[in-house]
Amino acid sequence: MIPNYKKIYTDLLDKKYPEKKQLCESILNKPIIESLDVIRLNELIFNKKSKDLLKKNQSFKAYDKDTVINILKYQKEHGLNNIQLASHFKLSRNTVAKWKKEQIFCEA
Repeated sequence: MIPNYKKIYTDLLDKKYPEKKQLCESILNKPIIESLDVIRLNELIFNKKSKDLLKKNQSFKAYDKDTVINILKYQKEHGLNNIQLASHFKLSRNTVAKWKKEQIFCEA
Protein backbone atom coordinates (compact mmCIF):
# COMPACT_ATOMS: atom_id res chain seq x y z
CA MET A 1 0.00 0.00 0.00
CA ILE A 2 1.23 3.46 -0.93
CA PRO A 3 0.38 6.37 1.36
CA ASN A 4 -1.98 8.97 -0.05
CA TYR A 5 0.62 11.74 -0.23
CA LYS A 6 -1.80 14.15 -1.87
CA LYS A 7 -4.18 13.94 1.10
CA ILE A 8 -1.36 14.05 3.67
CA TYR A 9 0.28 17.15 2.22
CA THR A 10 -3.00 18.91 1.44
CA ASP A 11 -4.12 18.49 5.06
CA LEU A 12 -0.71 19.59 6.35
CA LEU A 13 -0.75 22.70 4.21
CA ASP A 14 -4.35 23.55 5.11
CA LYS A 15 -3.78 23.21 8.84
CA LYS A 16 -0.20 24.36 9.47
CA TYR A 17 1.24 26.08 6.40
CA PRO A 18 -1.57 27.75 4.40
CA GLU A 19 0.86 30.42 3.19
CA LYS A 20 2.89 27.76 1.33
CA LYS A 21 -0.04 26.07 -0.38
CA GLN A 22 0.39 28.03 -3.62
CA LEU A 23 4.07 26.94 -3.84
CA CYS A 24 3.04 23.30 -3.73
CA GLU A 25 -0.02 23.40 -6.00
CA SER A 26 1.77 22.26 -9.15
CA ILE A 27 2.98 19.09 -7.44
CA LEU A 28 -0.28 18.38 -5.61
CA ASN A 29 -2.28 18.71 -8.84
CA LYS A 30 -0.40 15.82 -10.45
CA PRO A 31 -2.44 12.62 -10.85
CA ILE A 32 0.31 10.56 -9.20
CA ILE A 33 2.76 11.90 -6.63
CA GLU A 34 6.08 10.06 -6.83
CA SER A 35 8.92 9.83 -4.33
CA LEU A 36 10.83 12.70 -5.92
CA ASP A 37 7.71 14.83 -5.63
CA VAL A 38 7.52 14.04 -1.92
CA ILE A 39 11.14 15.12 -1.50
CA ARG A 40 10.42 18.37 -3.35
CA LEU A 41 7.31 19.01 -1.22
CA ASN A 42 9.35 18.54 1.94
CA GLU A 43 11.92 21.03 0.67
CA LEU A 44 9.22 23.58 -0.14
CA ILE A 45 7.36 23.22 3.14
CA PHE A 46 10.13 22.65 5.66
CA ASN A 47 12.94 24.67 4.08
CA LYS A 48 13.82 26.52 7.30
CA LYS A 49 14.32 23.54 9.61
CA SER A 50 17.55 23.27 11.54
CA LYS A 51 20.48 21.40 10.05
CA ASP A 52 20.46 18.91 12.94
CA LEU A 53 16.84 17.97 12.27
CA LEU A 54 17.48 17.63 8.53
CA LYS A 55 20.47 15.39 9.21
CA LYS A 56 18.44 13.24 11.58
CA ASN A 57 15.55 12.89 9.11
CA GLN A 58 17.96 11.94 6.34
CA SER A 59 18.58 8.56 7.93
CA PHE A 60 14.89 7.65 7.53
CA LYS A 61 14.67 8.16 3.77
CA ALA A 62 13.97 5.18 1.55
CA TYR A 63 13.84 5.06 -2.22
CA ASP A 64 11.95 2.66 -4.44
CA LYS A 65 13.37 1.31 -7.70
CA ASP A 66 11.59 3.87 -9.89
CA THR A 67 12.91 6.76 -7.81
CA VAL A 68 16.47 5.44 -7.94
CA ILE A 69 16.21 5.08 -11.70
CA ASN A 70 14.88 8.64 -11.99
CA ILE A 71 17.71 9.97 -9.83
CA LEU A 72 20.31 8.18 -11.95
CA LYS A 73 18.65 9.47 -15.14
CA TYR A 74 18.83 12.98 -13.68
CA GLN A 75 22.56 12.45 -13.21
CA LYS A 76 23.02 11.49 -16.86
CA GLU A 77 20.83 14.29 -18.19
CA HIS A 78 22.64 16.97 -16.21
CA GLY A 79 26.15 15.51 -16.52
CA LEU A 80 26.73 15.27 -12.78
CA ASN A 81 29.31 13.15 -11.03
CA ASN A 82 28.36 11.07 -7.97
CA ILE A 83 29.38 13.77 -5.49
CA GLN A 84 27.34 16.47 -7.26
CA LEU A 85 24.31 14.18 -7.51
CA ALA A 86 24.58 13.20 -3.86
CA SER A 87 24.80 16.84 -2.84
CA HIS A 88 21.80 17.81 -4.98
CA PHE A 89 19.53 15.10 -3.53
CA LYS A 90 21.14 15.17 -0.06
CA LEU A 91 22.36 11.59 -0.32
CA SER A 92 25.56 9.84 0.54
CA ARG A 93 27.95 9.54 -2.39
CA ASN A 94 28.43 5.93 -1.32
CA THR A 95 24.70 5.35 -1.75
CA VAL A 96 24.86 6.66 -5.30
CA ALA A 97 27.88 4.46 -6.06
CA LYS A 98 26.07 1.44 -4.61
CA TRP A 99 23.00 2.09 -6.75
CA LYS A 100 25.13 2.31 -9.87
CA LYS A 101 26.92 -0.96 -9.04
CA GLU A 102 23.74 -2.92 -8.37
CA GLN A 103 22.52 -4.84 -11.37
CA ILE A 104 18.81 -4.03 -10.89
CA PHE A 105 19.37 -0.31 -11.47
CA CYS A 106 21.36 -0.64 -14.69
CA GLU A 107 18.30 0.40 -16.69
CA ALA A 108 19.04 4.05 -15.94
